[in-house]
Amino acid sequence: MKKSYVMTALRMLVGWHFLYEGVWKFTQGNWSAGGYLSASQWIGAGVFHTIAESPGLLGFANHLNMWGQMLIGTALILGVLVRFSSICGMLMLTLFYIANPPFVTPPLDGHFLWVDRNVVEAVALLAVCCIPSYSIGSLAAEWVRKWRARDVAADGGSGLGIQSVDRRDLLISLTSLPVLGAFGYAFLRKHSRVFERENLEAQPDAVTSATVKTFEFADIKDLKKPNAHFAKIGDVTLSRMMLGGNLIGGWAHARDLLYTDKLVKAYHNDWRVFRTFRMAEECGINTIMTNPALMRVIGDYWKNEGGKIQFISDCGGGNLIDGAKQSVAFGACAVYTHGGVSDDWARQKNLKGFETALTEMRKLGVPAGIGAHNLETVQFCVENGVIPDFWMKTFHNTNYWSARPDEVHGHDNIWCKKPQDVIDYMANLEQPWIAFKTMAAGALLPRDAIPFAFKGGADFVCMGMYDFQIVEDVNLFTDLFPTFYPNCEGRKRPWRA
Repeated sequence: MKKSYVMTALRMLVGWHFLYEGVWKFTQGNWSAGGYLSASQWIGAGVFHTIAESPGLLGFANHLNMWGQMLIGTALILGVLVRFSSICGMLMLTLFYIANPPFVTPPLDGHFLWVDRNVVEAVALLAVCCIPSYSIGSLAAEWVRKWRARDVAADGGSGLGIQSVDRRDLLISLTSLPVLGAFGYAFLRKHSRVFERENLEAQPDAVTSATVKTFEFADIKDLKKPNAHFAKIGDVTLSRMMLGGNLIGGWAHARDLLYTDKLVKAYHNDWRVFRTFRMAEECGINTIMTNPALMRVIGDYWKNEGGKIQFISDCGGGNLIDGAKQSVAFGACAVYTHGGVSDDWARQKNLKGFETALTEMRKLGVPAGIGAHNLETVQFCVENGVIPDFWMKTFHNTNYWSARPDEVHGHDNIWCKKPQDVIDYMANLEQPWIAFKTMAAGALLPRDAIPFAFKGGADFVCMGMYDFQIVEDVNLFTDLFPTFYPNCEGRKRPWRA
């Protein structure tokens, strides 16, 4: 069969992608497939979950993934062992697809109907496997074949037979070398700044006071096991623990500390946000609750870092319906009415606002919820027959010094004045409930906030976390959650998701 220029280019492109995926994971130092495996809900889900929960098996799977992609990518670019590498690549892509097919767990970096990137790339590898291309491997095979036939007359019997190989084959086959060089240059150029930043991070901070304590935090290596607790709202699979977006977006509640918003924004530059998302995913958190203002950085994370974290949008920042449309077009897996807007509508008895918003949001084909800080907002909706697909309701106890439930006008210190009333009322609602502000914007410890939320009836908890808090909080969550589900002592409300 005649060799194909097109297949040569296709082989190198697929190899480039495989090699970059493997090298990128390897250079992270803490990359893990645990979150991806834990999210599996289709054929073989039990096997994938077992691998994710076993440190030994997960470590083996991580290395097999990283080294497999690097070796397959290198072989495809160079054109060595092309058929074997293509078959290995197809097997790997098949496992990726089975673990999380697009019709079970919709990917967030595109819209697919059965056929996703894994399928497309697997078919491309099938073509590479079956159709000859110009490669160093084929060149070497041709050389050996002619040498065995003693076809060495053209080079004076040197024994190499190099002149007996077609020069066009030689030149095209050797293009793999500059392609590999270009890959190395592109990778170092893209990641050199990241490496510089990480090296700077590793340097000790200046300490000028004897009272300053050493700051150490749990990194991904300290993760006991990834979160394996998921549930669905509609067709969307969500981790029971979700990442809150306020800290990342800079909307930080800090009571009397007026500078905190600026401090949080300064901390969360893009690469820090990417680190936060990546750690969350590796810990088994697959969702962030956030605002359309963060869509740009989420999109960059998906595109440039290969991330998969999904986001639920509060549609805030302007007209809610326009915010919902923009969010879903961008890739939001669910939307809800911003809590502040909802509270205003309820105070104004604006029933039409709720009805119109829910109707338009549901037209977008994703779950539509109602957010609320005040219990009266939820009551107003229920009493008027406005029932969402899920509720976003603030929920925390008031056992902290700055809580003042009796104040007429709330300040930046309390978001759930009468938690027992919330427990009693939400117990009768049949829709899933995502509890947020569960730590009262940093006033409560996770070890107190998580049990309170689930015992009070929440189906999910949304927790604002810095990167240095994620592993510790997930370790706590994975230890606690089995004691809450399916039977939770003191919980009145049935699980609704």
